[in-house]
Amino acid sequence: MAHGFSMTRHPRYAVFLIVCGLVTVFLISRPAPVPYFSTASRGASLKGFLLEEDAHYSKVVHDREAMVRKYGPSPSQIESFPLRDTFYTLWDYFIPAFQCPHRVERVGTMGDGGKWMCGLDRIARQSECVVYSFGLNGESSFEAEILTRAPGCQVWGYDFSVTSFGPEIENNPRLAGRAHFHPWALGGTDSYGPSADPPFYTLHTLMEMNGHSFIDILKIDIEGGEFETLDRFVDAFAQGSHGDVGVGGRVTVPGANALPIGQLQLEIHARSSEYASFPVFKRWWEKLEAAGLRPFMAEPNLVYVNLVRGVPPDLAEYSFMNIRGEHALVSDGPH
Repeated sequence: MAHGFSMTRHPRYAVFLIVCGLVTVFLISRPAPVPYFSTASRGASLKGFLLEEDAHYSKVVHDREAMVRKYGPSPSQIESFPLRDTFYTLWDYFIPAFQCPHRVERVGTMGDGGKWMCGLDRIARQSECVVYSFGLNGESSFEAEILTRAPGCQVWGYDFSVTSFGPEIENNPRLAGRAHFHPWALGGTDSYGPSADPPFYTLHTLMEMNGHSFIDILKIDIEGGEFETLDRFVDAFAQGSHGDVGVGGRVTVPGANALPIGQLQLEIHARSSEYASFPVFKRWWEKLEAAGLRPFMAEPNLVYVNLVRGVPPDLAEYSFMNIRGEHALVSDGPH
């Protein structure tokens, strides 16, 4: 004889059904998980995100000063690459602590030649964009990928040690038409008379010659010349009524006092010059920060260390974004 089912006769089954119901309600009603890396595109305004992120960056600057006091206690007492007894090198004091609010990706070949970029997808949507690349050495995978993905971009390339872009552009007529090469050197002062070999141009002068008021992507790899070059570049554009601007300040500074670049891909050669000393490097780095440049990625260049055993790790790739002005990385408006 069949027996009728009764909830009262199976209390454990009833409890099971109640628990399942509660779990179902919880799963349906709970909010979406918060992403580990929060970006401006997930709710907050882009300007608001940058202001908040720069406030976080100011803490890193404070921590850097504390680290200098601990191991100095003055900058002049710190060695950039100590031979013994000290754990930390120059790069440990200057970390890429700023979070780019857009996709960060490595563009170009693996190994030497590729660079870390912020927001290439946003730049690629522009009808026009300007790329300057200094130091090619016969390898142009970085520039070629930008031209491929961003049809509105044109590249101006400079390198006195070669006669053209690398094969990635030279062998591709579709890209070569938007690439402009000159066998010139980049420096902190102009020296391009008839007897100049090679001719040197400042970044400011080249922009004037090319009729450019803004560079979306600036790549510099010039074997130590980056220090004086950027020193003079900041002097030309970011000083004046803007004064000394510390981190955590205003994100948008209209007018001529904002550097006319969107981002900077830079190989730093901290060797064989006064800039390799810790106090001089620190002042130079702080000048970049005061001008609105924030490091969002770094990568040690260990090729030289591997080839020449015993040399210090004094080469590093850094990527910076400019948090000031009006451009694709800091503004959602048309550019």
